[in-house]
Amino acid sequence: MKNRNITLLLILIFIITACSRVLISNRRQLALIPNSSMLEMSFDQYGQFLEDNSMSADEKNTEMVKRVGKNIQSAVERYFIENGLEDELQNYEWEFNLVESNEVNAWCMPGGKVVFYTGILPLTRDENGLAVVMGHEIAHAIADHGNERMSQGLIAQLGGVALSVALSEKPEETQQLWMTAFGAGAQLGVLLPFSRLHESEADHLGLIFMAMAGYNPNHAISFWRRMSEYKGGEAPAEFLSTHPSDGTRIADIEQLLPEAIKYFEASKAKLN
Repeated sequence: MKNRNITLLLILIFIITACSRVLISNRRQLALIPNSSMLEMSFDQYGQFLEDNSMSADEKNTEMVKRVGKNIQSAVERYFIENGLEDELQNYEWEFNLVESNEVNAWCMPGGKVVFYTGILPLTRDENGLAVVMGHEIAHAIADHGNERMSQGLIAQLGGVALSVALSEKPEETQQLWMTAFGAGAQLGVLLPFSRLHESEADHLGLIFMAMAGYNPNHAISFWRRMSEYKGGEAPAEFLSTHPSDGTRIADIEQLLPEAIKYFEASKAKLN
């Protein structure tokens, strides 16, 4: 029993010392995996995903995904420069692709590796709606939510081993954990959710990024209303869900809009 208590204490100390802070919100988060390891695995897994899936042959929508992605990339880079954080993005290798799939999903891995599924385009409808999702998904990566979920998964599912050990000893389980952590797993009919806290942070940062890129953040309300109608009210009660209810999310976004609008107006002023 004494040895077990010592082990638990050491694990607790390790977890506490492994905590970092979300760059923008300053929230403390568990991040056990070095950034270099996250980027290396991200680039490998992203490349494998593209090999295993069919790129969309729709040139117009593919170009729109790439255009919106690059616009928001520029906004993120500008935001980081203005806040003295430009070194945090130095190893990013941005990439934006549209995959042929009926899934209503989109995601961003570390290093700016973004995928949209064609199944979400009827809900985004146009460039503004796509910018809502693009900003939101990039915000997940910027806030290091994937590292946080991978770290939690390594502790809960793989006994807290290092990522390199997990990859060598349990490669299939680790790969599945990775894909789930970044919303790239299979789940029909709805954007794969992060935790409520992660979703709220991504909504906040996503509004700022899309606004800085010149997209009116008011379009976020329209998009999430369409998403709510698409789901047809079948989502579980909020306290049972891993993400905010549609009503809560929309109400929270409405509260965040005045801040985001300031960024939008500033972006328009720079163009004039």
